[in-house]
Amino acid sequence: MSEATTEKTTTLDGALALTERLLAADPLRARAQAEEILRAVPGHPKALLLLGAALHAQGDLRGAVKILAPLAKAQPKVAAIHFEFATVMSDLGETKVAIAAFQHTTNLAPDHASAWRELGDQLALAGDTENADAAYARHIKASVNDPNLMAAASALIENKLAIAERLLRDHLKQHPTDVAAIRMLGETGSRLGRYEDALRLLERCLELAPGFVEARANYAGVLYRANKTADAAREAEILLKHNPRNPAYRNLKAAALARLGENERALGCYESVLRDYPNQPKGWMSYGHTLKAVGRHDDSVAAYRKAIAQRPCLGEAWWSLANLKTLRFTADDIAAMEHELARTDIGAEDRYHLHFALGKALEDEARFAESFAHYEQGNERRKALLRYDEDETREPLERAKALFTPAFFRERAGVGCLAPDPIFVVGLPRSGSTLIEQILSSHSQVEGTMELPDIMSIAGRLGGKKKQGDRSSYPEILAHFAHNDFASIGEEYLSRTRIQRRLGRTFFIDKMPNNFAHIGLIHLILPNAKIIDARRHPLGCGLANFKQHFARGQGFTYDLAGMGRYYRDYVELMAHFDAALPGRIHRVFYERMVADPEAEVRALLAHCGLAFEDPCLKFYENDRAVRTASSEQVRQPIYRDAVEHWQNYETWLAPLKEALGSVLDSYPAVPVF
Repeated sequence: MSEATTEKTTTLDGALALTERLLAADPLRARAQAEEILRAVPGHPKALLLLGAALHAQGDLRGAVKILAPLAKAQPKVAAIHFEFATVMSDLGETKVAIAAFQHTTNLAPDHASAWRELGDQLALAGDTENADAAYARHIKASVNDPNLMAAASALIENKLAIAERLLRDHLKQHPTDVAAIRMLGETGSRLGRYEDALRLLERCLELAPGFVEARANYAGVLYRANKTADAAREAEILLKHNPRNPAYRNLKAAALARLGENERALGCYESVLRDYPNQPKGWMSYGHTLKAVGRHDDSVAAYRKAIAQRPCLGEAWWSLANLKTLRFTADDIAAMEHELARTDIGAEDRYHLHFALGKALEDEARFAESFAHYEQGNERRKALLRYDEDETREPLERAKALFTPAFFRERAGVGCLAPDPIFVVGLPRSGSTLIEQILSSHSQVEGTMELPDIMSIAGRLGGKKKQGDRSSYPEILAHFAHNDFASIGEEYLSRTRIQRRLGRTFFIDKMPNNFAHIGLIHLILPNAKIIDARRHPLGCGLANFKQHFARGQGFTYDLAGMGRYYRDYVELMAHFDAALPGRIHRVFYERMVADPEAEVRALLAHCGLAFEDPCLKFYENDRAVRTASSEQVRQPIYRDAVEHWQNYETWLAPLKEALGSVLDSYPAVPVF
């Protein structure tokens, strides 16, 4: 090589290096430098890449594409080019193209950590949760080079969580401040459903490394799943300061705002992110959920159908349409769902959602045998994916009956926080609790909220249970509390739920149905709170639950016999509290509310110490947001046809009847247990 050639090459390398350094600090100068290089050396691949990156950094996405698209085609084996092209397409909202480009990048460079992370984000936007999780796991593996951590990451990729946990704990004994390992252990805990453990680990990780963005994103997600919604929203804001356009962070913020009842702000967030990233079916679906909650029925249907158009196998979007309850599917809809179910390449989650949706579609066609077959398959597939233990669910109810005796309550008379604010509506799902909430929240002194997780969270904390299978110390631990402890817990509950009280009314409703298991705790910490038990005919309630897919929890509903045993346990526990706390609980039978709404509404209001108000009978005119499966139904006058609807399916309800036993025979009376 001649001296002149060497000098020219050195000068070019220096110019390229300078351009690369300028990119982050001054993309305008980087662009000018890249253009200068290209005038001297037309078509130089690295200079073109740097020019495309500079345009990207300046926000000129279309200009960047004009440079990078032909460059990527001409340079099929250069990972850096395909990664930059993929990130530009991602920012343009071209999710499918971005996914393909990120996948090509990872094929070229299997250890490209950023490409795996970005691929995970794009797959999540496209609704492909299973492959997104796999990409995130590959990102973790590519981010570490310690052999022990690589082995743990491989276990995460293969979903061998127990192995991953053991490897990580062993590693952290030797390296207690290794933030990568702490983050990985937090991810493992989150996948195992041990959210409190995961949060503690991720908090420690961020304490050691506040700028560890991936750990903060994990932390925000776990906070949301653990129902610490205000904290999740706060973390989403921090993440957005780091990356304002990131669609995952923006979707998390929107979801948190919706859960906090800030529906208009949530809708604004969804609309903003969907303008920028329109090709994200799960984003459209979440937007549809919020539209449904505020009563914009037609808009919610349009959003769900947009999600389906983008991903026809997205079973949850089909189920979301079915879960409107008032929508009738067309023959074309039924054919489309059957077509998706016939595929062999859809995931388990999409499959069981499609079965539930088809069950509803065929039910509306009065094709009850075919409908039940789909409900049955949906339940079987959902149950197979759950870690639900019937005995583990029943045992706390037995322990509650043993502890909460009349003598136990007499010895603690006068304890607790005396505030009368909460009205608890308990029972089983699909028993009319949303109707009761809508009636009460139509009163000028009562605010409706949602199914608040706070009593269950407090009970979980008191129990000190670390993982599934451990024995909780709740409720027996309550026997050792000083009297002023109960008042403190009651005040904690009021503090935790204050964020849901936006109207400043005297009373508010907590309609978490599962709180029936915690009536003893509720009575001790909030003795002046009102408790309403929503009850429905056991066959009507049992079938309604069997037909319903729940986003989380309610594992007892996916088996008719299990549903019957749970209903029986519920009735038995409520009978125990009727005896231990006479008059404390007001019971509303759905069938009686349907038959004579005015008498039942007056009795309900009287129990709550509220004067009768006419809007309570016109509850369907109340335009408040409702976030349950009955949201569309409670915006109509009382739906009488549902009372005996179970009779259409009676042929297949033998397991439910057998499990109910005397509870069915005695209804509405309670048998002697």
